[in-house]
Amino acid sequence: MPLLFEPSLAAAQSRLAAVHPGDYARSRNFLNGAVTRLSPYLTHGFLSLRQVYTTLDARQPLDAQHKLVFELGWRAYFQHVWTHLGSDIHQSLHAGILPEAAYSRVMPLDVRQARTGIAAIDMAVRELYATGYLHNHARMWLASYLVHVRKVHWHTGGAWMLGHLIDGDVASNFLSWQWVAGTGSSKPYLFNAENVARFAPPAWHSPNTVLDASYETMDKLAHSSRSTISKLDSQRAGPGVEEPVCRNQPSLLPGSGWGAVPTAPLAEVTGQDVWLLHPWSIHPGADAVPEQALKIGVAFDSCHKDMPWSDSRWAFVTQALAAQTTPGQSLWWGNPASVAAALQSARSVRWQTDLHIAPLLTQLRSGLQKSPAPGGLKCLPTHTPAPLFEAVTPHCRSFSKWWNLTRLVQ
Repeated sequence: MPLLFEPSLAAAQSRLAAVHPGDYARSRNFLNGAVTRLSPYLTHGFLSLRQVYTTLDARQPLDAQHKLVFELGWRAYFQHVWTHLGSDIHQSLHAGILPEAAYSRVMPLDVRQARTGIAAIDMAVRELYATGYLHNHARMWLASYLVHVRKVHWHTGGAWMLGHLIDGDVASNFLSWQWVAGTGSSKPYLFNAENVARFAPPAWHSPNTVLDASYETMDKLAHSSRSTISKLDSQRAGPGVEEPVCRNQPSLLPGSGWGAVPTAPLAEVTGQDVWLLHPWSIHPGADAVPEQALKIGVAFDSCHKDMPWSDSRWAFVTQALAAQTTPGQSLWWGNPASVAAALQSARSVRWQTDLHIAPLLTQLRSGLQKSPAPGGLKCLPTHTPAPLFEAVTPHCRSFSKWWNLTRLVQ
């Protein structure tokens, strides 16, 4: 398959320019529908929710009830939940339809190799590996099959999928898996072959498989503690594919663009205003970053200890960061203490915060403040993109409650 996502601001803007809200509203549920495919650029900080909305609203006024605004709201809501719960989003928000012990913590090999014999599942896995992307409907089908038919714990499936998604956002990914599992929603999400036939091209259709059943039957399968594997499905399976490797760090070989953080204060930052770019803030915008600032790309090792990425995602992030950093600067890989030590002689250091690495940025700020430069290093306030939705103070346990409390920021 051709490369879906070019790691550049021009590509992000081009894709945004191609979005037609009316077409999106009419066809978004179909795998070949007019979805935006903006998610990698939102996750990695090329675009903000507000930029997307204002650009599209200027072209065609969008009211708050438009389907596209609604979807932007879901992304903001997941961030709201993560803000309130922190690492607890990795635990079931409430009991599901079966006890936690009923679900396996191991991904089935036939799923990982796309050889279940069920077209909808195998096609989804192949597309995930080949493009680093899946239509939301395909994500839900894959998650529902794993959790409710194969009895794989939602977090195990979510971690596997996150590793291969170029747009992988921790909150959106794991909270969506909880929504499918029924631990983050009022009921589990179920589907069948008829649903696939309605929304997917023929190559995805899955007649005469375990999915070719009524919703009543699928509900019974979900409430059974037994993993369901059809012998006929297995016999139909092809040779499968090799799963791409996911790694906890980028390549640090010469020429990779990455290098270990300098072990001593870096002379070339002395007296400079430094802006740190990171994988979730690759392009914060000219209005945020002064033209004369020294731009350095960083990524933190502890962030990826439990969050490995495919080589294609590392390549996407590496190319994008390298294009934005000051020429001649390598990308830094290390920990907050090392980064703070290397920047001690800078005049100021600033960055854009993000929930993915917020604790690490707090450690970085602390490290910078412990040993200020002789002239008084200024760790300036972090930059935050203008929000699209008003902040809601109480933790809302449902999207509908949050949606009723928030408003579009005018």
